[in-house]
Amino acid sequence: MKVFEKGVFGSMPSGEPVRVFRLEGTHLRAEVITYGAILRILEVDGKNGPVDVALGYDSLEDYRRGGKYLGAIVGRCANRIEDGKFTLDGTVYTLVQNDGQNHLHGGLSGFSDRIWTPSICSDGLHLTLESPDGDEGYPGCLRVEVVYAIDENDALSISYQAACDQDTVCNLTNHTYFNLAGAGNGDILSQEVQLLADFYTPTDAESIPHGMVLPVDGTPMDLREPVPIGAHIDDDFEQLKLAGGYDHNWVVRGDPGKLRPAARALCHESGLLLEVWSTQPGVQFYTGNFLAGSPAGKGGKMYPNRAGFCLEMQAFPNAVNCPSFPQPILPKGAVYQQKTLFVLKQL
Repeated sequence: MKVFEKGVFGSMPSGEPVRVFRLEGTHLRAEVITYGAILRILEVDGKNGPVDVALGYDSLEDYRRGGKYLGAIVGRCANRIEDGKFTLDGTVYTLVQNDGQNHLHGGLSGFSDRIWTPSICSDGLHLTLESPDGDEGYPGCLRVEVVYAIDENDALSISYQAACDQDTVCNLTNHTYFNLAGAGNGDILSQEVQLLADFYTPTDAESIPHGMVLPVDGTPMDLREPVPIGAHIDDDFEQLKLAGGYDHNWVVRGDPGKLRPAARALCHESGLLLEVWSTQPGVQFYTGNFLAGSPAGKGGKMYPNRAGFCLEMQAFPNAVNCPSFPQPILPKGAVYQQKTLFVLKQL
């Protein structure tokens, strides 16, 4: 793996530069910018040349106004928290409400909107961020480090670590939208997906789970075998109708904390296979149901609804308000650690 800085991607209104870094493996390449620690490019050698499978933009301004979290690291708590409130150690904390009355992906100015501090090390690109006590309503000063690397097997590795000086909530993920035919090359409905999960967490009309875990058997949520994404996405099934498609959390098989397979996706047109491995308990499979209206993407290509899919490895949404779910609580003095691998192969 080779890691190097390419230069300046743009500047914030304050004048602070946003830098861009490139990681190169044998058959896989990635570009990351310091704004939002965003994965801007994920390019693999395909049968007809390089294929960039990550949706993104060509300018910093488009990232700042796009509002869809393309490629970003999101936190302090990924996904939704009901009413923007939770109780920890007997204290009720009120967060910024930026998704109706709920809190989403860290708030109005979450980690996806911050400038991360980069450093190149022998094991990859390190990006660090400090979130002060009271940031978007969260308790404690949290220090976060994310490491992007291309490993010896030519897989993109994202490793996360965090620590806080108070008990707090911490649930980080990467929000890349994938299109295995190439970013901007049509929709993803004919691409196949497989989730290694026997259960999912149903939601209400505001995409909030309330602690229930249901089997996928006999429903369009059964993605245990490869199925075209579009096969059942518009079925007359309440969960799909409420979300406008897939936008749900599945319970990944196996023990959280252990790196294990979570999902696969395949595009027959390009012959590209994506495998996702993670230590996280859940995966949010989202089919880009609300991408329309985004700025033009890389190369001027438009991203309509369902132009990309996300596989966000995470703690369950609203877990902090659902005692039956694995809890995203980071105790004072403890270290939050997790890892996800994205393995791209040409079949």
